[in-house]
Amino acid sequence: MYLNKAIVIGNLTRDPEERQLPSGAAVTSFSVATNRVWKDKNGAKQEDTQYHNIVVFGPQARNCAQYLRKGSSALIEGRMQTRSWDAPDGSKKYRTEIIADRVQFGTRPSGAPADQVSSATSTEAPKPELDTIDYPDEEINPEDIPF
Repeated sequence: MYLNKAIVIGNLTRDPEERQLPSGAAVTSFSVATNRVWKDKNGAKQEDTQYHNIVVFGPQARNCAQYLRKGSSALIEGRMQTRSWDAPDGSKKYRTEIIADRVQFGTRPSGAPADQVSSATSTEAPKPELDTIDYPDEEINPEDIPF
């Protein structure tokens, strides 16, 4: 059995670009950045950012082009695909993309309504502080869990 499944959650690095195929179907492309933070063996904080090319087809492509903007967060679920072509200089070029089956939009910047989604600016009001969860201090015994 084989599986080609990709799930990424990140922020758009540019506004989506909508085009149409010769058949009339909509296709939208954009890129998403994902971050990873860890501590190395010396305890120093390390960060890594990866960029993912996303392609969406059909009615979902139109929704992405309409509602997503640079800086928006999104969850993308799809399959990995690598294309290749011959460049004008004679070299072979490759591009790996996630062909999205599902795109779930994240929160809008500053709670803006859907028709006014834009990237954050310095003139916006500060974001309200999120509620925190108060976890109990007592230890939980795994044997007390009923399953």
